[in-house]
Amino acid sequence: MAVDSQLLWFLGLGAFAFITVMAIKPFHAYLMSKGCENMVAVYYNRKVAHMVAGGVPLILCPIVFTDPIYPLLGGLLGAAGLAAAHMMNRRLWWMQTEQNMNDATFAFMLGISVFALWHYLDDAWLAILPALFMAYGDGVTGIIRNKMFAKRTKSAWGNLGMAILCIPLGYLIGKNADPSIPLWGALSGALASFVERYEFGPIDDNVLIVIASSILIAAGVHFGPLL
Repeated sequence: MAVDSQLLWFLGLGAFAFITVMAIKPFHAYLMSKGCENMVAVYYNRKVAHMVAGGVPLILCPIVFTDPIYPLLGGLLGAAGLAAAHMMNRRLWWMQTEQNMNDATFAFMLGISVFALWHYLDDAWLAILPALFMAYGDGVTGIIRNKMFAKRTKSAWGNLGMAILCIPLGYLIGKNADPSIPLWGALSGALASFVERYEFGPIDDNVLIVIASSILIAAGVHFGPLL
């Protein structure tokens, strides 16, 4: 019996994400050797994990999958594994912290958003756009803030860096959608960059980025191009 190629990709990308999370452990030691505080090194590593372990499989989703169940399962399994590490006090100390479980929220929102938007919009590239904002936009934001302030904090400079990436990314993917909605895509990137500054208890920036940008993208598909 032939094995479904999508299943093989699912297993391969899952292994890639796991190996990436393990492989960035020495980067924590390197950052510490360069004078970084532990928490700064942890957050640098977390952003690397966002962009590589999360972002690379995400970009491949529209290319290798025709069924959004696979990114959903990947996100849920990743979230479950990361949450379990927190709850069992077996944290991946080079990228997880006692202060929050945002890493698990990241994986959960990635899987849920891609699955829901893929079904609703029937456009795989638009479906991954909010998660791309979360993976790469928020990743850039965190790196800028870590570099400038050497701690986890919120700053408009980070949001500006995120906007510089997310607005053209949203425009490009929106332009190539059907219907073509470049301005809606750009606006969704701007909104994602704005709401990243806010957290409300357990509702962290990962949740806000994905929900806010998803609403605008869905509105764009419903109402059509602005111009």
